[in-house]
Amino acid sequence: MTRLRYDLNGKVVLITGGTGGIGSATARELIRRGAKVAIVDVDLETPQIAERMSSHSAMGAVADVCDRDALDLAVADVVNRFGRVDVAIANAGILSRAATLRTTPASSIESLLAVNVSGVVNTVQAAMDQVIAHRGQFVLISSVFAFLNGMGTIPYAMSKAAVEQLGRGLRVELAAHGVSTTIAYFSLIETNMIKQGVDGDPVVDELLASLPRALLKRLQPDAAATALANGLAHRSPHVMEPSRWKPVSALRGLLAPAMDSHLARDRRTLAALSELDARSHTAPRQPDIPTSLRGRPITSKGKK
Repeated sequence: MTRLRYDLNGKVVLITGGTGGIGSATARELIRRGAKVAIVDVDLETPQIAERMSSHSAMGAVADVCDRDALDLAVADVVNRFGRVDVAIANAGILSRAATLRTTPASSIESLLAVNVSGVVNTVQAAMDQVIAHRGQFVLISSVFAFLNGMGTIPYAMSKAAVEQLGRGLRVELAAHGVSTTIAYFSLIETNMIKQGVDGDPVVDELLASLPRALLKRLQPDAAATALANGLAHRSPHVMEPSRWKPVSALRGLLAPAMDSHLARDRRTLAALSELDARSHTAPRQPDIPTSLRGRPITSKGKK
């Protein structure tokens, strides 16, 4: 079935975690296509960052996605400035340092789930009335880790699987309102989160080595932003980049059990996990890594 094209020109798009990485790149791409953009972030410089994007087509609001009241106020500010909210992109998220679940502090798990799951729910609910009123769209940033084995980063993988389920449910619940929901799945993107949480960590490199090299192609944030904007323009239910992940997702019911069995016997993988387990017992606890905030690690709750 051919989907009607969604004209982004003049639409108002709210993006959480919008000061860096995918969020910032998406904001710039949508402005280029004629949209007005509101970026929401815990970074105190968010209004200034938005002003530098565009003095007339962008605004910034400081809010923590874990604080529903703050998000409600942010949405009200956007409506006051631009008159409406047509699209909400739940992009804010954090990534814990690689560790086995056995050695991951409970506080770290709680913080990650609060941002990556509850923060997405808060974003959706805060923008719900506006998006329904304008028959708009939601975009939820999941990950290929929604269907890959989450060894070494189980809470993160759990959170992205939860986001996928949220998106699937919303797609059906909101269909009668003329609202569409897009679930975005990306692999490794050249952001500060990946640089700080993946690159330069030999143990993570060993774990990633269990995947076919062809699947480990890095994306630039601008490529992810273009994919998201195109997905919005076509009201696509899914955005997946690189596209080579599509057959892996489509065949997950067959591939995932086989891959899990392989990994549970693979000596290289087990050795890396053993090293990660030992390291986590002895290494000082590192702060979680935000997906944006322009690369500054934070320990407080706040914002893929």
